[in-house]
Amino acid sequence: MLVDAHCHLQDQRFDPDRLQVLERARAAGVGALVVVGWDLPSSQRAVDLADDHPDIYAVIGIHPHFASSYDGRVGRTLRRMALSAKVVGIGETGLDFYRNLSPPEAQRRAFRAQLELAAELRLPVVVHSRNADEETYALIRDHCLRSPWPQGAPRGQMHCFAGDLTLALAYIELGFLISIPATCTYPRNERLKAVAQGIPLRWLTVETDSPYLPPQGRRGQRNEPAFLPETVQAIAALRSEDYRKVAMGTAQAAAWLFGLGDIMGADEA
Repeated sequence: MLVDAHCHLQDQRFDPDRLQVLERARAAGVGALVVVGWDLPSSQRAVDLADDHPDIYAVIGIHPHFASSYDGRVGRTLRRMALSAKVVGIGETGLDFYRNLSPPEAQRRAFRAQLELAAELRLPVVVHSRNADEETYALIRDHCLRSPWPQGAPRGQMHCFAGDLTLALAYIELGFLISIPATCTYPRNERLKAVAQGIPLRWLTVETDSPYLPPQGRRGQRNEPAFLPETVQAIAALRSEDYRKVAMGTAQAAAWLFGLGDIMGADEA
C-alpha cells in the first residue's frame, strides 16, 4: 500500500490518458490518491474525480497564486463543496513570495481565511510555502494558538516541504505532517534528504505533486503517481529502513492525516 498524498490528476496534462495513469498507479502499488485543487474549477474537478473513483480523495482550496480571487463568495463555495464525503482537506493554500502572482497581502488574507475554514470544518489544511518560511510558520503558529483542535489530531500537511530539519520539527510540534516529493532524489538536495532522514516516520507523507517534480531519473518528463515508489525507495535508503516499512508508514501517516480509515483500518491509522 502506497498513498500519493498530494497530486493534481485533474490537470489538463492528464486529459489524454487519465484512466491509464490511474491503472499504472494501481499496478505500482498506489492504493489511494489525494487530488488537490488550486482554484475553484480545479477543486470541483478534484471532487468529481473522487466521486468517480473509490481510491481518490479531494482537497479543495485556493493556491497563493490565485489568492487575489479569494472573497466571501469563494469561501462560501468551498464550504458547500466540502459537504462531499470525499473531501478530506482544505488547500492548497499558503504563501508564495517567489513568484508573487498575487500580492503578498492578498496571499495572507486568503491563507488566514482558509486556515479558519479548515478549523471550522475540522479538516486538515494543506500548505504551500515558497520563499516564505518564517512568515508561513508564524501565521500557522498564531492560528494554532487561537484555534481549538481535537487533542492529538494532526492539523495539516506541509506540502512539498523545502525547509530544513529544524523547521520540520517545529511544524511537527504544531501537529503538521511533512510531505516529501521526488526532489529528495535530486543529488544536490541535501537539506531535504536530511529532513527525510531525520523526522519520525509517523509524521512523514510522500507525494508526487504530479504532473510536476518527477524523480531524478525522469527529469523532463510529466510526473505521475506510478513513479511514487522511486521516492519511497530513496527515503528508505536515506533512513536505512526497509522499503515496505517506509511504504506502510507513510501510507498510515496519510490515512491518519486525511481520515482514510476505510483504506488502512482505523486502528492502524
